Amino acid sequence: MINVAGRLITGTERFYVRLSFVLWVFFCLPGVAFAQVAVDPWRDTNERIFAFNEFFDRILAKPIANTYTTVLPRVVRQGVGNFFSNINDINVLVNDLLQLKFDAALSDSGRFVINTTLGIVGVMDVASNLGFEKNEEDFGQTLGFWGVSSGPYVMLPVFGSSNVRDSFGLILDTVFNPIQYHDDYEVRLGLFVVEQIDTRASLLSLDELVSGNRYLFFREAYIQRRSFLVSDGQVDDGFGASDDFGDF
Repeated sequence: MINVAGRLITGTERFYVRLSFVLWVFFCLPGVAFAQVAVDPWRDTNERIFAFNEFFDRILAKPIANTYTTVLPRVVRQGVGNFFSNINDINVLVNDLLQLKFDAALSDSGRFVINTTLGIVGVMDVASNLGFEKNEEDFGQTLGFWGVSSGPYVMLPVFGSSNVRDSFGLILDTVFNPIQYHDDYEVRLGLFVVEQIDTRASLLSLDELVSGNRYLFFREAYIQRRSFLVSDGQVDDGFGASDDFGDF
């Protein structure tokens, strides 16, 4: 709880405050069309942030992720990943509805209910075995669905590759994450840290696939993947369509 003006603000009240912000962004932002600009006009700044992220990953994130995979058995790590995936299904469901994907919303709501109950708060992914496959939707995709351009590429500190639209989307995804409304700050922080460690650990096997100019590799991979997700797989151009892909 937070003490404001002499009274305690509960998690529920914080939710409605943040929801009002979500509604403002959802209804107002689509009316703001980003001008057609170069893919990476802030490249110098982005590369500096990328260098910081690489340093941070090398000295802290990757060693912790390696220790995490060494100490915890695979079945435990799978349970942790399933738990956070189940929480994410709430965001997926909200974005299904905002994108008018009602069949997907029905499937994802069923998936969440099954895994939360039979799967013991999502630790076991029972729903997938019953044919309820996980969808991948977020607020960045929803804004794209309603015509908001991606805007320039952005490298965020710690969080990595993004763009202007998806950076707004990341804020909205956070608003709808129920972990944010737990009244104990230490619990919220602990769950956030565990989720980030688990996510980094799940990507360790992909590190060897990165080749050439690492900055360009991550940038082009991100741009193409987001285009794929926003268009539900309907992508016309090939990998690396940016003007300086020759540096890659």
